[in-house]
This record gives sequence, structure tokens and C-alpha cells, in this order.
Amino acid sequence: MANNNDNKVLNVPPLRFPEFSGEWKMCTIGELITKVGSGVTPRGGEAVYKTEGHPFVRSQNVGLGNLLLDDIAFIDEETHLRQKNTELQFNDVLLNITGASIGRSALVDKQIVGGNVNQHVCIIRTKENLVPSFICSFLLSNYGQRQIDSFQAGGNRQGLNFEQIKSIKITIPSKDEQIKIAKLLRAIDERIATQNKIIDKLQSLIKGLRVCCMQRNGSNNVYLSEIAQIYQPQTISSAELTEDGFLVYGANGIIGKYKDYNHKTEQICITCRGNTCGMVNYTKPMSWITGNAMVINTDKYQDKVYKKYLYHYLSAYNFNSIISGSGQPQIVRTPLEKLKITLPTISEQKQKAMILDKIQDKIEINHNILNLYILQKQYLLRQMFI
Repeated sequence: MANNNDNKVLNVPPLRFPEFSGEWKMCTIGELITKVGSGVTPRGGEAVYKTEGHPFVRSQNVGLGNLLLDDIAFIDEETHLRQKNTELQFNDVLLNITGASIGRSALVDKQIVGGNVNQHVCIIRTKENLVPSFICSFLLSNYGQRQIDSFQAGGNRQGLNFEQIKSIKITIPSKDEQIKIAKLLRAIDERIATQNKIIDKLQSLIKGLRVCCMQRNGSNNVYLSEIAQIYQPQTISSAELTEDGFLVYGANGIIGKYKDYNHKTEQICITCRGNTCGMVNYTKPMSWITGNAMVINTDKYQDKVYKKYLYHYLSAYNFNSIISGSGQPQIVRTPLEKLKITLPTISEQKQKAMILDKIQDKIEINHNILNLYILQKQYLLRQMFI
């Protein structure tokens, strides 16, 4: 890669492949496309969706450079023909134009060719001199996102219209250079996708093994209250959080830091208020746990239960049956005390926990690798576009 940071004259990005030279050309998207448009939601909404047929792409199916097709909807041939002008072609650029996901962009692949989009997703079809994956990456870069944000004056982020999309300024190199940039970013996208698959498989594995722990026959069954002290600690407000200090665990796991700690040893804590009710965390030593979590403290019962085993066991537990509260979901102490726990011998608990810990460590390592790839892509999006 050639570094162009010292170049004060040429209209080129800070980072560039060394075999290319010459200035990039400033254009608008409107000059470089043959189509910009969106579809409509079929009359009847979700009631007319099918389990097969033509893919029907909604805003939740468009990610940050990738398609999210786990919940893709389908429409029948008759509905598709009524929206023939929004039929998707290979390498069409999709751009979310309304709502919280405005500005997300992805390319049409073989899985959704021949499908349609609703009114929240825009189709951008390029001319020969603009590589689709190049403009897709540009729209996700700071340069594209800033222009999209500029159309949302007042912070409402209500939506983009087609004229605004066509007016977005984009600076492009030769087609060969576009292709090389796009290939590099696509390779990183593919690596990110692979990392996500690795993490998904590991999470599926640990979930299955945890469930096996719960279903073991011939083990001792005890109430949770027989092997743990269960309580809600003193809470602190968000205003009391500090930049440095000890980790604070609340309703969403780690929520910040505090000048003091209320638990010297690692603890199991279960979120007991809000939308994340039932989420299980294993805290670091010397942490502050707030009143939004229920502590499952086994320090006085180490002869009966191995703490890490109980953490994995509870991580597989479905707490829905004990979540109460019509307004704000909550878990109270009494139902937790009555939870039946399957306990093998201490040595067997340690063996199982050791295996599960190794898988969890592997998940964490792969999450860290994933985050590095994401940071790498973000860096390149900043450095390889103007």
C-alpha cells in the first residue's frame, strides 16, 4: 500500500495500491447509475408472506456490507409480478432509506436474485464505469455516512428520498482500481462472515453441553437456596460511575466502573430487571454488582458446588417461567431459591466446568479476532476513500 498522507495536491485517498496513480474523479451518484428506486409492502402486510417463492427484502435483511437472511420473507408469483419494476438483479446495491438502520448497505447475491424490496430499501443499479461493490463500500464509509446524515437535519433520521441519493458526491478512480479496492474489502467481509460462523458453531456446542449438564440422571438434585446465598446488592446510579476503578455489573453486564467494590471474589449474577431479565454473568474479582442483578453467592458452599459449574448450568436455564411483572420484567428471590439444580460430585463438576471453560475461552478469542477484522475494515473505509 502506498501512503499519500503527504500529498497536498492530488485528489487521492490517504492509502492506495502502489500500481495506481492519477487523480480520482468527483461525481454524483446520479451520474453513475441507471436505476434508483424502492418497492412497496404488499397489501395485507405479513399476512401475505409465504415460506417460499420470491425473496422479499426488508430493511432488517440489509446489514453493514452483508445480507441478513435468517428471517427473509417470500412472496408469491402474482405479488411479484405486481412489483416487476423492483425485481432484483445480481450485484444491485441495496440501501436502507428509513428508520434506525438508515444508511446500511449490501449487495444482491444469488440467494435473492429475482426477489423484490419493500419501501424501506432502495435499489441502486450502476453503469459500467462504477463497480457495485465499490459504491456499496463507499456508502458505508465515513464519507458516505456523513452525507447520508446531512440529509437528516434535526436528528429525526426519517428517511432519504431518491433525489438526495442521486445528489450524494462520490470520488472514483479507474475501474481497475475500484475492482482491486472492492476485492480487498470483500475478502475482509468474507473473513468476518467466517468468524461469525465459527462463533455460532462454538456457541451452539457450549449450549448443547450445558443442557446435557442439566439432564444428567442419577445425580443429586438440590434447591438453589441450599447451595447459594441469593440477594440483590446495593445499587448505584449512573451518575456515580467513574472513568477508572472497579468494574460495575448491572442489567446489561458490565456498565462502567466505580471507586469501590462490593464483592471481593468472582460471582454469578442474574439480571433481575428489564429486557435482559435472566441474563447470567460471571463477574471479575473485586467488582461492584448493582441491584439490577441477583447475586448467586456460593462462597460458603464450596464443599457442595463448584462455582463455574453452577454458572454454566444457570447459563442454560430458561428463566421465562419465573419472570414476572406486566410493565417491567423482573425476577424476584423466592422463585430463584426454589430452582432445582442437578449436582454430580465436586470432581465431576470441576471436569465439566473445565471443558466448558475451554470452549468459552475459544469463543472469546474468536470474538476478539472478529473485532480486529471489523476494526481493520473500518480503518480501510476511512483511508481508501475520499
